[in-house]
Amino acid sequence: MARRFSTLLTGLALIAAMPLAAQIVLPGGGLPSLPSTDGLLNGPLGTAGQLLDGTTSQVTAAMRQARLDRIDGLLRSNRAVLERDAVGEPARRGVLLLIDPDQASLDRAVALGFTTGRQSEIEGLGIAVVELVLPAGTSLAKGEQQLRRALPSVTIASDQIHFQSGARSERPAGFAHPALAPVNVPIGIIDGAPAQPVLALRGFAKGAPAPSNHGSAVASLASWAGARQLMVADVYGVDPAGGSSLAIGQAIGWLVSSGARVISISLVGPRNALVERAIRAAQARGVVLVAAVGNDGAAAPPSYPASYNGVLAITGVDRRNRVLIEAGRASHVDYAAPGGDVQALDRNGRKVAVRGTSFAAPLVAVRAAAAFERGLKPGSIRSALDSEAIPLSKRRPDPRSGRGLICSVCR
Repeated sequence: MARRFSTLLTGLALIAAMPLAAQIVLPGGGLPSLPSTDGLLNGPLGTAGQLLDGTTSQVTAAMRQARLDRIDGLLRSNRAVLERDAVGEPARRGVLLLIDPDQASLDRAVALGFTTGRQSEIEGLGIAVVELVLPAGTSLAKGEQQLRRALPSVTIASDQIHFQSGARSERPAGFAHPALAPVNVPIGIIDGAPAQPVLALRGFAKGAPAPSNHGSAVASLASWAGARQLMVADVYGVDPAGGSSLAIGQAIGWLVSSGARVISISLVGPRNALVERAIRAAQARGVVLVAAVGNDGAAAPPSYPASYNGVLAITGVDRRNRVLIEAGRASHVDYAAPGGDVQALDRNGRKVAVRGTSFAAPLVAVRAAAAFERGLKPGSIRSALDSEAIPLSKRRPDPRSGRGLICSVCR
């Protein structure tokens, strides 16, 4: 057992480094999951099914440590652009975001030594964002604490980083995708850019849009599930600070303005005031948001955006309908969908086996869009999904698989 667990820890330590390079050095979207050297799909636990063979407590501890190691590695490799914020999460260095501030608050911040940077309004959502540059020599954590004390009534956020939540799998997926009925309701995807043509594509990060393997995989699965009008917001590009909260907020605004009725997000990060505000504004406009719970294991902190109120939180299952052992947790789980033993396209148009909750989310998004196409209102979408969900447990909702399996034929 000790030897097996040593192998487990070694494998997890190696995998933990993968998403760092995914956002840092490879324009196509990341390092491969072990031991393959191609595919280049991001994700902390792409080979979890082969490595996680210890006891439950050992696996839980190893995955928790893998997440921490991944964040530490990201920060070490990108000191020029990233640092820890006041709660210890990776965020864009030297910048804080003020949401809908008044002029008196801005004047107070300037008097404290902060410098006013970019000022913008998130398209379609009416949210004003002002970037404040910290005084020279002030850490992000210290500056954030100081500003919160000085401006207790203002909503302040660091520009935190979100990670993609899927990887290439070494386990082959030897089956064809069925031909599913087309869904013509516009669906938005927030991820890296896909290689395949889509209805609309826009970048919200340095070098974006740039073809990404993770984004291509997510978009291809949505297309195979029937989506015919995909709009993709690339929040990664080739940016070391890709997946930032500001980029995600801007992406949500653009997609809402462009007519998306459903938005699928296969990214995970900490709770962030700006992203939460953007999601609430989108929901108020009748948009349904779907998000993956991530792949950091059940011991990880609750993942966001999946944990925001009203967001459909999606976990993944394998071909035997078992919840993926690496599936993360959210404040709630709504549905499961195929996330292991599935095929998708990489940025070169090749079919590859993929694994992760990333790949379950777009499948549920398409089914939500299909409900819109039948004329249902936003408040009826959950009932429509409930009616087609296959229970995976005697409990409904089940804390691990939610209200059941959606899109079982999407494999």
